[in-house]
Amino acid sequence: MKKMEIAKVDVYVVAGPDAKYRTSSHYSELTITNTIVRIQTKEGYEGYGSAISWTEEGVDQSLAESIRHLIPFLIGKSALQREEIFGLMASRCVQMTPQAQSPIDIALWDLVAKYAKMPLYQLLGGARNKILSYASTPFLPSIEDYINHVHELKEQGYRAIKFHTWCTIEQDLALARAIHEVFHDSGLTFMMDVEQAYTRQEALRAAKELEKLDYVWLEAPLPDTDLEGYKELRSRVNIPIIAAGNTLLHLNQIEQGIQNGCWSSARVDATLAGGITQTRKIMGLAEANSMTVELQSWGYTLSQAANLHLMLAYNNCLYFEQAVPIEPLEFGVKTTIRTDQDGYVHAPIGNGLGIEMDWPLIEKSAIYKLSFDQHGWTE
Repeated sequence: MKKMEIAKVDVYVVAGPDAKYRTSSHYSELTITNTIVRIQTKEGYEGYGSAISWTEEGVDQSLAESIRHLIPFLIGKSALQREEIFGLMASRCVQMTPQAQSPIDIALWDLVAKYAKMPLYQLLGGARNKILSYASTPFLPSIEDYINHVHELKEQGYRAIKFHTWCTIEQDLALARAIHEVFHDSGLTFMMDVEQAYTRQEALRAAKELEKLDYVWLEAPLPDTDLEGYKELRSRVNIPIIAAGNTLLHLNQIEQGIQNGCWSSARVDATLAGGITQTRKIMGLAEANSMTVELQSWGYTLSQAANLHLMLAYNNCLYFEQAVPIEPLEFGVKTTIRTDQDGYVHAPIGNGLGIEMDWPLIEKSAIYKLSFDQHGWTE
């Protein structure tokens, strides 16, 4: 028998009942769908991975349907051959790549780290066991709401906070000024994410003003694909500029952006960019160019864990992104990832990703489920 031979793959589509967020005034309330993959081997090992979808009109099943077309190629393969499997999946005719590969790849790494009896971050390299966290806020109705929220987050231990805003320049800059007036001596640091909503002129204006207010970075001022706009913006300001990290997901695309000086730091999410296998290569590419990779970790706990383990495996990431409120995104797990009173998140205790799933709740709550083994599909 082949060692660690994959015998069965399950896919669950779930959505926490309270996992509804707004990230700008341009969107209505977003439903956050969690597409979970569970891979089992003939020896009885299991690995889990997931990826999120954001949709305005209910739960998203499209990612699960894309994953469906990759699953039959996994049966009979050895989970130890993750690079081989990644290459096989990358060459399939499937929509939504590389995201469709991501939860599969993450589940394989989780599984193999459990087999090795090691936490995943240590299997990958083990640079550290904690990292500074920043609170990633939802869009709030008023400046007063943001000020009150910052007071609350400071009490919870956060030392850095990123605002999701109106994504209209006058309101966003009014917020930045108000926050600075109240919190400039607080010891807190701030970032702003404007969801790729600005023109080049607006981006320049915002960057110059946020630079004066000592913001850590300006995120997603332009569409990810506007590499020339990012390059020009960076040449005219000193504040770090980073992309959203949702569109340019392939290794050669990231390389092009780095070589053209488009970003101060690279930005991707392992649950979008093909999983652990490709994201660690992106981190190596950035390191070779003396850059950090500010990984996204906005999502349910499994998604958070995948990105956190990469951050802890290597040294070139400064912050963990903790979406707030965090509780709705803990749906379906018994293990949580929380920021401590000193502003850090720590490696989960346990092998693999270190996340214990609440499978009875997942099974009960699944809106859609797929299973495949040597006998075929069960739906």
